Amino acid sequence: MKSVWHGVSRALALLLVLTFAALLPSQTVSRLWQGTVDVDGLTIPFCIEISGNSSDVRGAFLNGDERVTSTSGHLDGDSLVLNFDEYAETLRATVTNDELKGTIEGKFGPAPRSTLPFEAKPFVAEKDAAAAGVPSIDGLWEIEVKSPKGESAWRFIVRQSGADVSAAILRVDGDTGALTGKYEEGKFVLSHFSGERPYLLDVSVRTDGGLDVVLNDYSGKHELVAYRPADARARGLPEPTDPTRHTRVADPSQPLVYNFPDVDGHIVSSSDARFRGKVVLVNITGSWCPNCHDEAPFLAALYRKYHSRGLEIVALDFEEREQLQRLTRLRAFIKHYGIEYTVLVGGEPDVLNQKLPQLVNLNAWPTTVVVGRDGLVKAIYVGFASAASGEFNPELKQQLTAQIESLLAADQ
Repeated sequence: MKSVWHGVSRALALLLVLTFAALLPSQTVSRLWQGTVDVDGLTIPFCIEISGNSSDVRGAFLNGDERVTSTSGHLDGDSLVLNFDEYAETLRATVTNDELKGTIEGKFGPAPRSTLPFEAKPFVAEKDAAAAGVPSIDGLWEIEVKSPKGESAWRFIVRQSGADVSAAILRVDGDTGALTGKYEEGKFVLSHFSGERPYLLDVSVRTDGGLDVVLNDYSGKHELVAYRPADARARGLPEPTDPTRHTRVADPSQPLVYNFPDVDGHIVSSSDARFRGKVVLVNITGSWCPNCHDEAPFLAALYRKYHSRGLEIVALDFEEREQLQRLTRLRAFIKHYGIEYTVLVGGEPDVLNQKLPQLVNLNAWPTTVVVGRDGLVKAIYVGFASAASGEFNPELKQQLTAQIESLLAADQ
């Protein structure tokens, strides 16, 4: 009898163990992870926060105070998948012993890269580094460059707290996103990767008060020098390009003309009745463009606020050939940002100037053309300064909003 009871007890214990094990998730992924991604041999740190259950897992790359969120995901055993449809990217990882290891698949930058290997471990907060001996680089700097877009200088915006630094490089077409890092071994080391825009930056103080800036990105290694704006002027260095003067209309007396299909194939023209007598923002964009992603929520909010007062927004979207077949990424872009305004498909990016010949020096993504009620171009705003650019973000928003309100109030 004792042996029978002993056997029953063992069976019950085993059943309890198996039942309890079945109730436990196979892997724990809901946490903040710190990892590195390999881009052409360059190792770039990043952070991603993952939450949810096995059938509905979500991830968010951290971009300073902003987040680049996934649209769907799931965890099946030790296999994790996160989809970022608005970028046509997918993160695939194997979860083992509190480690993620896998690839991020998509199209990254100008080269036809399809996968980037990465690995990540649970985030562990580092102790605050001693601030003693850390030089101050907080504030605004200017970097002398000769860019393919004709720029002679970029802005370098730095926010510093002791040894910790968050920064962004602001070019005519927008910024790098938030570069974050700290002071270590005599230099500041900063990085950015939020599913896009991989950057690695070394910054050290020069004896002449400037900064040596070593930027590593898709196009390679760039050794640059930055100075405070006043010091740059004293040295005779040129100012950064004014984003409202970079692109212009060839003949301001002529209305801007465009004629493209929408995402469902219906032809829409600038002369259509829906735009007549309206203030129109013509936004040149592409779902492949990170700075266009930065700008989209702002435009969506403008449309919701001012559409009833006579504002129209028309996005002229340009996509790679493979994306033009089904517009998968563009449709996800529209859904992700809640875009309610008109979106037209112009073709591939390299036909931009051919399709819009009235605009001179049109080479930046995004570019937003402001058209008044009379159909004439009133202003052209090139690029978009995101929240990573500090005060340049609210300044841009306030300037464009004020112009829209002024134009809406005219001739009513």
